[in-house]
Amino acid sequence: MRARNLLIWLSLGAVVIFCAANWPSLWVPATLWLLFTTVEAPLGLVMLCLLALVVAAFVVNLLVWQGQVLAESRRHTKELQQQRALATDAEASRLTQLQDQLRESTAELARRLDEVDARVRSELHEATNSMLATIAEMDDRLSGGHPREP
Repeated sequence: MRARNLLIWLSLGAVVIFCAANWPSLWVPATLWLLFTTVEAPLGLVMLCLLALVVAAFVVNLLVWQGQVLAESRRHTKELQQQRALATDAEASRLTQLQDQLRESTAELARRLDEVDARVRSELHEATNSMLATIAEMDDRLSGGHPREP
């Protein structure tokens, strides 16, 4: 981009220097043919005006193009913001869904843990009762008594 700008400024400078060096020659009148008539006018000045007109057309074209690029950039920015908002909403939805799933899994795990705890306590109670009965029976045998009838 800088090289292009440098080239444009150097070209403009060359034209200015050329015109300044040949200023008296630019004012020399010449007969100009305009397809249907002839006119007496300074040829250098006419060419300089045509150059200025072409430069002005390029500047207008550049400004229009820059306006279009700016409008396109703004449109892209708005679309990007909308997409970002959609992504944020989707992420929030996924997080909420994950939290709900985690709560359900935790509740299920707690329920299963309670069931396992109840089974272990029941089996421990049964094992304790069985052991106590066995100890009582052995105690009766050791003390010489007869086993008790349950």
